[in-house]
Amino acid sequence: MKSRTYEIMEKAKPKDIASLIFDWSLMLLITLNVLSIVLESFASVALAYKEFFIVFETTSVIIFTLEYMLRLWTSDLKYPNKYKMVSLLTFAFSTMAIIDLLSILPFYIPLATPIDFRILRVLRLTRILRILKIGRYSESLALIGRVLKRSRSDLLVTLFITFLLLLLSSSLMYFVENPAQSDKFPNIVSSAWWTIITLTTVGYGDVYPITILGKILGGFIALLGIGLVALPTGIISSGFMEEIRIKQLKEGRESQVCPHCKLAISEDWE
Repeated sequence: MKSRTYEIMEKAKPKDIASLIFDWSLMLLITLNVLSIVLESFASVALAYKEFFIVFETTSVIIFTLEYMLRLWTSDLKYPNKYKMVSLLTFAFSTMAIIDLLSILPFYIPLATPIDFRILRVLRLTRILRILKIGRYSESLALIGRVLKRSRSDLLVTLFITFLLLLLSSSLMYFVENPAQSDKFPNIVSSAWWTIITLTTVGYGDVYPITILGKILGGFIALLGIGLVALPTGIISSGFMEEIRIKQLKEGRESQVCPHCKLAISEDWE
């Protein structure tokens, strides 16, 4: 029974009708939950269908809780280990298990302890994380996860460079513009807002330099922002191409390797 339960809850294999029904039912429930969260943001709809939303939320949480408990029960099959507690903890601290827990925890916290209404509203927003549960069954989300994992070292380097550029630009702009606009650039942290919207090429226009030196510096930072945005984009694009190539190799759709660059060449490429 435990083995069959694990098979049903995992991504369905071909011709496993029970697992397919489970997967599609869960994806439908997750989609409906996200839709209900959106509809609840309309005050008139939330007021008119308040009881329905409460019943639907309670039912959903019960189903998601049962799913979470069953996954804990079958964790030793997903993470085989001679010590069941190790398997249990390995699953409990996995990304998907944490998402599962966060999707149901806001429902139980107010029942266990009194909590401020404002904090409760913030906690209820975590229900939107339920859409990430689809990652178990969506090849697209799984592909994104693999790409980010494969490119994490390069992305971390890019993030570090971005932080250094942000800190340097904010500091320079603070020292240049503070004497002329002490209200707009009161400190380096506040100056970072201008740097962020400039480096990302958004440019809201609520804060901008007015001194000659500040405008020159601002133009230079804006030009750096073009390359800064392109850098992680190129890394992620390269990661996607690599993942697609690996998938094609596994499926046997590529037959030869270029002797110069060592990349696999697809039969249908010219």
